[in-house]
Amino acid sequence: MNRVSHETYLHVAGVVYVALATNLALAVVLAPLLVAVLVVPDVTAGWPLLVLLTGALGAPALAAAAAVFSSFSTDGTTAVLRTFARSWARSLRRAVPLGSAAGAVLVVVGVDAVVLAGTTWGALTLPLLAVVALLAVAVAVLAAVQLAERPGARLRDVVRPSVWVAVRRWPFTLFSLAVLALLAAAVASRPALGLGLAAAPLLYVVWANSRWSVRPAPAGARIAA
Repeated sequence: MNRVSHETYLHVAGVVYVALATNLALAVVLAPLLVAVLVVPDVTAGWPLLVLLTGALGAPALAAAAAVFSSFSTDGTTAVLRTFARSWARSLRRAVPLGSAAGAVLVVVGVDAVVLAGTTWGALTLPLLAVVALLAVAVAVLAAVQLAERPGARLRDVVRPSVWVAVRRWPFTLFSLAVLALLAAAVASRPALGLGLAAAPLLYVVWANSRWSVRPAPAGARIAA
């Protein structure tokens, strides 16, 4: 019977620590959103505010988590909280507008869907609105991951290739969106378990999938997209 090596134990312990520390950091930066969910008396009526807040807080949080995953995957760094804090602060200026813009698109699409539901125009436009909403989220996710990989990049330099990648590699885009939907459902039903256990593993899957999707993008397409 083969014994597990000491290096394997250390690696497993490092993975567990990175996951738990990342979850802790995410809970801290997303705390205003959790408070808002508890404070808003009617979530159904206050959903536009919650969507905007989710976008503004979620984009820099995702960028920071992506930086942690990238650092750990590259050189095994376990300085999670420091890496997260630095990346989060560095990405705020670009990630907050990115997430806010995606949230604004979702609000507009949601309002239009409510107004058009049950009408003749609704049957024609609702599928298009759904595609626009999904594309907005996908572009924001891909751009946030790129902000972690390219800290000095301008926002438009990561948004443009993200649009190209989101459309061109749509199967991977849908996979990331499905994982994010699973995370959102977990956090909505059990916030403590969702952020405390599921957030880091699921976001790691989104990060790895998004990173793989972005890297093969041709240079010409990144410029012309």
